[in-house]
Amino acid sequence: MQIRATTVLPAERRPVTLHTADGLELVGELALPQDRAPAATLVCLHPLPTAEGMMDSHVLRKAAYRLPALAGLAVLRFNTRGTQSRHGRSQGEFGEGETERYDVAAAIEYTEFEELPRPWLLGWSFGTELALKWGCDPEVEGAVLLSPPLHRATDADLDVWDRSGKPLVALVPEFDDYLRPEEARKRFARVGRAEVIGVEGAKHLWVGEPYVRTVLNTVVERIVPQAAPLPAEWDGPYERDTFTG
Repeated sequence: MQIRATTVLPAERRPVTLHTADGLELVGELALPQDRAPAATLVCLHPLPTAEGMMDSHVLRKAAYRLPALAGLAVLRFNTRGTQSRHGRSQGEFGEGETERYDVAAAIEYTEFEELPRPWLLGWSFGTELALKWGCDPEVEGAVLLSPPLHRATDADLDVWDRSGKPLVALVPEFDDYLRPEEARKRFARVGRAEVIGVEGAKHLWVGEPYVRTVLNTVVERIVPQAAPLPAEWDGPYERDTFTG
């Protein structure tokens, strides 16, 4: 069976509640490999909630549907404060990327509490801003950034990542609405371990299965290279997702 946009592969999926230091409860889900201990962990930071970004935004949803089975990754998704999805609404209100520092910390602390191995951040658009501003934590191994706008994140935030020595991998669409590959390479040049990958033909929202495959393969190549490249077919049990968001 060819893996398609709606394919849901087997995983142990459980709802989770993240507790922030400022007293909020955030709605989330953890997807784990069914047949083995996870090799690493993805902490997903979603796009801008005021523009319909949420934990169910399609690239993050497909990461949770596929990567536990195909690559042995644990995938933690959650709604930042005030964000609504089919999983529910997280408490609080949108904080313009500032009070969300507590949300990022709560997610990282959850991986530590649950003894989830090798946490990596997977940020998309607004989620890359949260990763760059608040995600350079001692527990975090690195970050993959999809469509980083570099609006809220500053050179000072990039300098923190540079001093940490942690890897940053930025996937930048050729036709991005905010930051395109040439400018991204200039901005990220101040980070010694930053890798900027321009993706030909892609746009900010990564619409289209070929672009989703590019993203997920890049994630796996950098974090669990032994599982790359991801297969395009699956012979075992599966389900189909009916979500249209």
